[in-house]
Amino acid sequence: MMMKKRLNDNCRHWLLTGLLFLSFSLFFSDVRGQQNSNPMDSVVLSLLTCSPHEEIYSLYGHTAIRYHDLRTDEDMVFNWGIFNFKAPHFVLRFIFGLTDYELGLMPFDRFCEYYKKWGSSVTEQVLNLTADEKRSLITAMMVNYQPENRTYRYNFFFDNCATRPRDMIEANIQGKVMYNPRADYEPTFREMIHQCTGHHDWATCGNDLLLGVRADMKTNREEQEFLPGNLQYDFDHAQIRATDGSIRPLIKERRIAVKAGVQMREKDFPLTPRECGFILLMVTVVLVLYEWKRKKVFAWFDAFLMLALGLAGCVLTVMIFSKHPATSTNLQLLLFNPVHLFFLPSILRRSKATRYWRFLMITTCLFLIGGFFQQYAEGMYFLALCLLLRFVSNIINDKN
Repeated sequence: MMMKKRLNDNCRHWLLTGLLFLSFSLFFSDVRGQQNSNPMDSVVLSLLTCSPHEEIYSLYGHTAIRYHDLRTDEDMVFNWGIFNFKAPHFVLRFIFGLTDYELGLMPFDRFCEYYKKWGSSVTEQVLNLTADEKRSLITAMMVNYQPENRTYRYNFFFDNCATRPRDMIEANIQGKVMYNPRADYEPTFREMIHQCTGHHDWATCGNDLLLGVRADMKTNREEQEFLPGNLQYDFDHAQIRATDGSIRPLIKERRIAVKAGVQMREKDFPLTPRECGFILLMVTVVLVLYEWKRKKVFAWFDAFLMLALGLAGCVLTVMIFSKHPATSTNLQLLLFNPVHLFFLPSILRRSKATRYWRFLMITTCLFLIGGFFQQYAEGMYFLALCLLLRFVSNIINDKN
């Protein structure tokens, strides 16, 4: 849903040159318009939808707006998906939902070249706008591109590279856009994310670990348009009701700017999260049977589980305070939480360990009940069974 920020000297030259030409074109359009036909007749504005490619940041696709003046051959793309991996504290800011994105301006051929290289298709939907609506939309985008306006606080579900172009188009139409929502289509945020990451098991698992209860609520048409593919579909079936009462399609024409190419699918870890969870469960079963036979406890195995759960719990606990939507109420915190780290010394010393095992039993049972309200990451139920087995084994051995 985004593009890496690669603003080298050549790119800056293109941006400044394009901005200069665009500004002069808008400036002289009114003057020439008094003598000739409306100059906006030669301007084509389109919504661009880019299909996903294999980079993790592109699994959801991308959206932008194309400005093409057929008279002057100015051809630029307004792209709200510019970010900088090298920005100070990028990862930390991303975790807390404090990532800033920018509106970028680049030549259309360079934009297409990028996606052609990755094998992604670019679909162009020509907007069916009046001359005044075109002028209003272009002016609004140029104002948005000013240095003091181009940066915005990115929000994955509600304010991203797909919702920004949609809102910009809707705000500059003289009338109202009427959508035709799909019948019986009310997916959750999690289900829509799974559609995009389905062939990347570990990316899907990572998303599911971070997302909480809110991600499993049904969505409406507007919320579904955070995905470029959904926005493209809705634009195809939308109409404009003008202020004079007339109705016209929002999209005049749909065409392929870049054909889909061959994509090299990157290999994930050979085992899926579910398979790893099952292997962990089998190892736990074997150790428990051996412990019962030998009447001993492998504290090192419990320490390993506690350390892994505690460290992962630190990340999920931080996400409670994140600005990212749908991460604050996450029932997987019942399994992954920092409390495990506090009990780690007592488990290793085998002193006052009963408190921890009671705590573990309660939280694990609550976790299993929470599965009725939240969809957990793949393999989590296997992990819960492992913890229950460790509880039973330790309690029995302590009594013996």
